[in-house]
Amino acid sequence: MPITIYGSAVTNGAGAVCQKVLFKQQDGVARIILNDLKTRNALSLEVLNLLKDHFKSLNEQTRCVVISSTGPVFSAGHNLKELRTENGINHHRRVFETCESLMCDIINIDVPVIAQVKGLAAAAGCQLVATCDIVIAGNSATFSTPGANFGLFCSTPGIPLVRCVPGKVASYMLLTGQPITAQEAMEVGLVSKVVPENSLDAETEKVIDDILKKSKSVIALGKKFLSEQKEMNVIQALKKGTEIMVENLRLEDAQEGVDSFKEKRSPTWKHSVKTVH
Repeated sequence: MPITIYGSAVTNGAGAVCQKVLFKQQDGVARIILNDLKTRNALSLEVLNLLKDHFKSLNEQTRCVVISSTGPVFSAGHNLKELRTENGINHHRRVFETCESLMCDIINIDVPVIAQVKGLAAAAGCQLVATCDIVIAGNSATFSTPGANFGLFCSTPGIPLVRCVPGKVASYMLLTGQPITAQEAMEVGLVSKVVPENSLDAETEKVIDDILKKSKSVIALGKKFLSEQKEMNVIQALKKGTEIMVENLRLEDAQEGVDSFKEKRSPTWKHSVKTVH
């Protein structure tokens, strides 16, 4: 069955070569689609580099990023064939360092990154999901960190996982390799919202639309502090949060938001970091 690719004629017919990662950027939304069905969307070094390249290509007009997939599996994680001894320790290091760099790209980018998940997100695929800001999952999605089953403990996938879910849940997933359902993932904080599979696209578009209605500069400031405060104790966070709120109010868009509320109209955002005095 042909795959429709944005602005391309690539298909997945017999013998045809598909792009492993699809990309489209339009109307402020960057869409990155894992499309390596043969490997169950494994995060090979090639795919990781493609993902990084797409993040590098984002421009000032980008307001949010959506990472999704084709096929029945969101991502099976690293390609284990790459991790055999004959590939050498330098190749292994490049794989994990590139993955590390990609996760930092997701954290450091100043716009929200949404994971749209259908099917299984395993190991590094689960790491990718856990690193995103918002996760919308179909009700048949599952999440696992089964590396220990194959002799490779999911140490790096466990880093964002343990920052999303309670310790006992993370330990269960990492030490047993057992998957959790989409509903369980939402209940413990790995997933933002679970919807029926046939509503996944519509729900994702609703989230995108809600983000696009906001000021980019305000969202950027908020996302940065959300990440920073995770490493602070509550007293430090309150002190820093107070400074951030005052800083936020100096933005032109903040004053526009206050004025629009007072005047009972929709705000007209400038999406700039320009401040007022």
